[in-house]
Amino acid sequence: MTTAFPEIRAAAAVQLPAGTGLDGEQVVWEHGRLPFERLQQRLVRRGSGAIHGAQQWPAHYVVFDLVHADGTDLAGWPYERRRAALEALFAERQVEPPLTLCPSTTDPAVARGWLEWTAAGLEGLCFKRLRDPYTGGAWAWWKYKVRTTTEAIVGAVTGSLAAPRTVLLGRYDPAGRLQYAGRSTTLSQLVGRALGDVLDRPADVHPWEGWTFSAGWGTQRTLEVALVEPAVVLEVAVDVARDAAGRFRHPARPHRIREDMDVRQVLLFGEPGADSGED
Repeated sequence: MTTAFPEIRAAAAVQLPAGTGLDGEQVVWEHGRLPFERLQQRLVRRGSGAIHGAQQWPAHYVVFDLVHADGTDLAGWPYERRRAALEALFAERQVEPPLTLCPSTTDPAVARGWLEWTAAGLEGLCFKRLRDPYTGGAWAWWKYKVRTTTEAIVGAVTGSLAAPRTVLLGRYDPAGRLQYAGRSTTLSQLVGRALGDVLDRPADVHPWEGWTFSAGWGTQRTLEVALVEPAVVLEVAVDVARDAAGRFRHPARPHRIREDMDVRQVLLFGEPGADSGED
């Protein structure tokens, strides 16, 4: 990734002392949003293409952990101590963008306020125990993703009509035309059978007759769908983070909430899957 983001490499070389190891996430800020697809487009660029990408869609490296300092391994330190060392590093070295210190708090009121920023492309909050060490390759972070619910009309399904695997949803535009809004995640067998009991084949010409639907981003494969009478309305839970085209970035999936957590450090940015830095 280094050659694809020359501005991050240059900033690190100038502003950070040798032997510094940071954990963070790269973001691109464009028109008041954090469009993930810009990172994807930049990732494949090299040479002059990478330089042009840095000028067109400059990246920031949002830092949320300090793993090495002056060549010393800090992984065994509790997170609270590592965070203090990270903030001291930014202050003493006067670190500036494109290297950015991730906001962090232990105040629940502040954390709740950050949840209102999801319209810009943030998925929610990440939590880490204050006393935990840095554990490479382990799922040491917890994520709270902001979701909302809305209503949509079932216009088609994949799988059988009796037991759909996914549903294709539509919303009416101001002109009264049923427009495709998105596809659900895979339904459980129980939900699929229950939905199949209330779906019917189109009684007349379907508004999506002759349409084709992509199986997913970056693929030319077409979905095999069965059109249904657009008469069933579902309440759906969705991720509020969107891409530049206004599409939801990720499908909704349920998350179990544990109530026995102790006080944690809350980070505004970041989408870590493990402390290995593979975000």
